Amino acid sequence: MGRFERHVFICTNERPAGHPRGCCREKGSEAIRSALKSELKRCGLADVVRANASGCLDACEFGVSVVIYPEGIWYGGVTLEDVPKIIERTVLNGEVIERLLIRDPRYAPAQRQYPILPLPPKRV
Repeated sequence: MGRFERHVFICTNERPAGHPRGCCREKGSEAIRSALKSELKRCGLADVVRANASGCLDACEFGVSVVIYPEGIWYGGVTLEDVPKIIERTVLNGEVIERLLIRDPRYAPAQRQYPILPLPPKRV
């Protein structure tokens, strides 16, 4: 098994002001990434789940975009208030938060090749 069980990619792309698709950075993606990292650490998960800044995920029009791998779950319109729910419900329990799911079929969750497994206890 690799070092990390899951990766949470947060789009931090920046487009020129006024771009028709917008960009995740101007919608607060850096603060969301920081909050995800803090919450993972608080929950003792920083050694097994990585919150990664990402370049363009090609989904900025859906708000701050987040994708969780290996499951391939795409969330859009993520806010700071959503961070604890994403960790508790999706990362820890494998639940898809329907309200955050990007509905565009291009972002439908991939066929699950990896079962959702409980994460190991915090490594000491």
